[in-house]
Amino acid sequence: MTGPAGRASRNATRRRRGAGRDRAGGDRTGGPTPVVVGVEDAATTTDPDTDALTRTIAMVNDKGGVGKTSLVANLAGQFAAAGYRCLLVDLNRQANLADDLGFRDGPIDDHGAGLLMSIVAGSPLRPTEGVRPGLDVVPGGARLVDLVPLMVSRVQEQGREAFRALATVLAPVAGDYDLVFVDCPPETTILTDLALTAARWVLMPTKSDGGGLVGMRLVGERFALAREQNPDLGLLGAVLFATGSRSRVVHAELREAMERAFGGQSPLFTTSIRHAERTAQDARRLGRLAHELEQEVAAQPAWWAALREGTSKTSSGRRLSPTAASVAGDYRDLGVELLTLLRAAEETTTADHRPEQEATS
Repeated sequence: MTGPAGRASRNATRRRRGAGRDRAGGDRTGGPTPVVVGVEDAATTTDPDTDALTRTIAMVNDKGGVGKTSLVANLAGQFAAAGYRCLLVDLNRQANLADDLGFRDGPIDDHGAGLLMSIVAGSPLRPTEGVRPGLDVVPGGARLVDLVPLMVSRVQEQGREAFRALATVLAPVAGDYDLVFVDCPPETTILTDLALTAARWVLMPTKSDGGGLVGMRLVGERFALAREQNPDLGLLGAVLFATGSRSRVVHAELREAMERAFGGQSPLFTTSIRHAERTAQDARRLGRLAHELEQEVAAQPAWWAALREGTSKTSSGRRLSPTAASVAGDYRDLGVELLTLLRAAEETTTADHRPEQEATS
């Protein structure tokens, strides 16, 4: 179930389970009891409330430049504009989400310090609220450089259970949102493992070049390892990003690569995101999402009228590309497809568990 009704249903389930823990002397919040430590490294992690993480999607590809951040920002931005509550967690030290959402070096940009300290202490994440209406963010940034050696040390002490650390600090807040997206960095397997152990679903953007497909194969290897700690982890599918072709040949090659990487599974989204260089440049330069650029394009005067009036450039320095409308439409179509897949997967999961629940009631 999606939207506010779905969130209310999930929160009700969590409250019932939390009440049971409370009667047994556990945490009263409905989430996992955090490790009580100072600023030093927490030695252990707690078992996360996996029910709260059922709408958590990790955006993963080991190759950079394939659209992970653009997809996270634009999908969440459009969902938030449609009334869904969304949370973005930025695990990338480059923090490109700060550029796409326009808060780079602003007062809310902590460069990843809050995310790092939550994982160090085992305390719940504290998202920055209202980056857009209904859209909250846990920023990434340069401070995350310390997260890799921290996790190396923990894995040496605890084994792969250490990778539950992100799930532990995300679960207490995830139930307040309809969708949670984790933006994963390229070529940093330790941080990818953190995300995959916290997520319920994996979404992989790729380009039609060889690099993106190689990155997909590497994700397949991490996916298999992550399921040892997170057996509910599932693959939503792959999205072809910044492509100038929707040909059957490209899609067939992509499906074949996914089958090799994920043991016969080859889900591929019907919607792809078209290549539009000017719109991509406008978006990152201005800190606007595609649907926001679409609105600004519609408001700017026609080019001939601007020339006649001597206002051929906008206040931002140049006219915005009209392709923003097409790109925004791609993201809308992709969002509808994603929600449809999520709903179908959740209904299947509910049906699979119903006989067991009825037998024990």
